[in-house]
Amino acid sequence: MNWEICFSKDSRRFLGDNHLDESSVLNRIVLVLRKFQGEEVSIDVKKLRGAWKEFYRIRDGKLRIIASFQFELHQVYIERIDRRGGVYKP
Repeated sequence: MNWEICFSKDSRRFLGDNHLDESSVLNRIVLVLRKFQGEEVSIDVKKLRGAWKEFYRIRDGKLRIIASFQFELHQVYIERIDRRGGVYKP
């Protein structure tokens, strides 16, 4: 099954500004998808609440990835990538 992964403009800007490679984020998304399928993988993922209730938070050290998963359509949308503390601010 192939998943379509889309990045928001802000998330791409963060990656470019911090000289981070997109592949590290994609590897985290693959681990999350494997976890959702029931595999035992070491990844910290949490469903968010409140204004972010449609999204999941993926923690990688001090980096946070906010993404939504459309399971029926096999799509992942990465809304925001930032350091902890700044990622949840509008």
